[in-house]
Order: sequence, then structure tokens, then C-alpha cells
Amino acid sequence: MNLSTNPIRKVYQGVADRRQMFRLFDRHAQRPNRWQADDSTLYHGEWFEIGKGECTYMLDILPPLWIRSDMFALCEFLTGSITSVFFTLTIDGCVRQFHAYCDLADRTSCERTREAIMVRESRPLKAMTREECLEHIWSITHDDYRGYACEDFAEPLRGERFVLCYGRRPGATRKILDQLTDVEISAKLPVNLRDLAARQVA
Repeated sequence: MNLSTNPIRKVYQGVADRRQMFRLFDRHAQRPNRWQADDSTLYHGEWFEIGKGECTYMLDILPPLWIRSDMFALCEFLTGSITSVFFTLTIDGCVRQFHAYCDLADRTSCERTREAIMVRESRPLKAMTREECLEHIWSITHDDYRGYACEDFAEPLRGERFVLCYGRRPGATRKILDQLTDVEISAKLPVNLRDLAARQVA
């Protein structure tokens, strides 16, 4: 499964509300052979922004494994040594909250993720990379309109993520996420994000 080449990656643009936050917690729920293999690489490094209320809610709902000055980790692990870490960071004078999946077996994971978020969100130009566009599309697409390539795909594509695309012909076509064209990406992004995607193409 070909995810971003960058192990620490933003998977949703904007601030996720509570409903969206819970959906993003398990963006790979449809994966084949769920729980039968080590799925750590699917989640490790994924992050997105949430609101203060959502961050407080998660701190109250489960006892944290640990709390530091600007972050806390949940005591329930998602898979292996991967768990949710919540960050409260001041970026350009604004206090913001983020969720990320970090590997607690790696002592540097939380700090590297924190630094990656700071660098990404401090960019003067908030253009979306192609990888961020694809991850956002995957994050916002309903389960009925996305999935994982199975036996009816060519063997090299099996296990890859696909989304349904609608064109001039009736019906939908399943297209591998990584193979979407710039036009298809623009069509699937919300209108308010298309300009950000266009900036990186230019």
C-alpha cells in the first residue's frame, strides 16, 4: 500500500470537528485482513488539527498514559506501540490543538512529530502538496465510495486504496488514489481548498 513517502503526514485540511475526528482515528478501517498483520505503518505519523473542545474531551474520556507540557498520550494503543498523542502548540501567536499517531517505541517520535507540525503549519504559503490533497480526499470520502483494491484488480494494484470517480459516462469508475489526475483531484476537493491545491501545481 503506497502511502506518502513522508512518514509524518497531514491527512486532513482544516479543523476536524468531533464527528470527523472519530472518523479520522481509523481512516483505514476497510483495509483487508484487518488486525491480522502489523498495521503500524498505516497510522504512524498521521496527524490533523482538532479544536480545543475535542482535545479536552479526549483528555477527560480516558486516563492519559503520560502528560507533558504541551502534549499527552492515550493509554490505549491502536496497534503495536502506536497510540494517540495530542498536542497543544502555539503557532504564529495562536494556540492550536492537534492529534497524531506516534510510535512510543521510538523515543524521538513525539518530538519529531511536534516539529513536523510546527514546520508545516508555520509555512507562509499554505499550499497543499499533491500527497496532502490525496490524503484529504481519502479522509473525507464516505466508506461507500472508497476501498482497497482486491482480486478483480491487476495483481500489482491489490491492496492499494481506490476511490470512485464519475465522468461523462454513466456510472462510477474505481480509480487508484495515487493515480488521480490533477483535474480529478480538483473535482474531489471541496471548493474552498481547490485554490490551495492549485498553488502547488503552479
